[in-house]
Amino acid sequence: MPIETETPLLLLDRDQLDRNIQRMRETLAPFNVTFRPHVKTHKCLEVTERLFVGGKGPITVSTLREADFFFAAGFTDILYGVGIAPNKFAHAARLLEQGAELKLVLDNLESARLLADFAARSDQAFGVLLEVDCDGHRSGIPPNAPLLVEIAQLLQRSGVKVSGVMTHAGNSYDSRSIEEIEAFARRERDAIVQAAQLLRNAGFEVPMVSVGSTPTALFTHDLTGVTEVRAGVFAFFDLVMAGLGVCQVQDIAVSVLTTVIGHQPDKGWVIVDAGWMALSRDRGTAKQPVDQGYGVVCDLSGQPVGDLIVTAANQEHGIISSRSGNPEVALALPVGAQLRILPNHACATSAQHAGYHVSTEGRRLGYWPRIAGWGISL
Repeated sequence: MPIETETPLLLLDRDQLDRNIQRMRETLAPFNVTFRPHVKTHKCLEVTERLFVGGKGPITVSTLREADFFFAAGFTDILYGVGIAPNKFAHAARLLEQGAELKLVLDNLESARLLADFAARSDQAFGVLLEVDCDGHRSGIPPNAPLLVEIAQLLQRSGVKVSGVMTHAGNSYDSRSIEEIEAFARRERDAIVQAAQLLRNAGFEVPMVSVGSTPTALFTHDLTGVTEVRAGVFAFFDLVMAGLGVCQVQDIAVSVLTTVIGHQPDKGWVIVDAGWMALSRDRGTAKQPVDQGYGVVCDLSGQPVGDLIVTAANQEHGIISSRSGNPEVALALPVGAQLRILPNHACATSAQHAGYHVSTEGRRLGYWPRIAGWGISL
């Protein structure tokens, strides 16, 4: 049945969300590790509360705005998982003064010296995780680099606590098979354990040994030496995860509801009111074996409609056409018909919206707001 609310809007299937969360719980249960979910995908209190059973556990955030929001909601054990910038030291210090158990991340001597100087001036006790590069994806220090010890010693001398090490196997998102994901999971685990041992050999306790990405968390076979796992997009999944084989298309919990507003019959196009402002510009499936354009087109029940995808997107217009070039299915969709678009990247698509229109078994449950932004308002 068509939804009367104006489109485009972001839909969230609560039951599928819960199934995805349960899958991650069951996968990690045999390993006796702490789960520190990343809240950057959903940025929503109602979703975050569903990640835990009987309490408010540790979380990972990607902005200090998230840290403020979730701390105010009672989440106290927070890892800010992005390398700390000097212009955020004071913000982090305020969170610590308010009682947050906030841990910061850094991977270079310059940041360490600046934080040490700020800590001395402010008399603030910071806790830091050193970021380790396990796969050349982004940031971090090689797991066998003496620089790890050098930074840890500098921080320790300045009264900054070295709480542990963390890494992220971001290159697992480029895998072409489950076997490759499993190999990245081994590399992730081996690298972080090596880095932790290097620091322990230098006299550091290293209580936190943290790894995490959704693919490696779901397909790891050995977490010996790891104390905690982080992951975020698992709660929603998306077409990138489906393209990796991490989930099925039917497991994707979020979609964008859109309405047909016109046709270009000579081109085989259907025009809808969801452009890149609703879907995002993310084309994460373009480098996968199956390019899903700007998203897979589904009916209101969530079933894909033929081989239709969003092939182009302007600011407020989406163009739907057949992957195979057959216009018949697309042009059969009348003006006013409503469709659901599955996202390439759940984080990016969700970020285009102020909140989720939540449903269960086809019934609308309500609206769950998201937060946005990075820091404090000026």
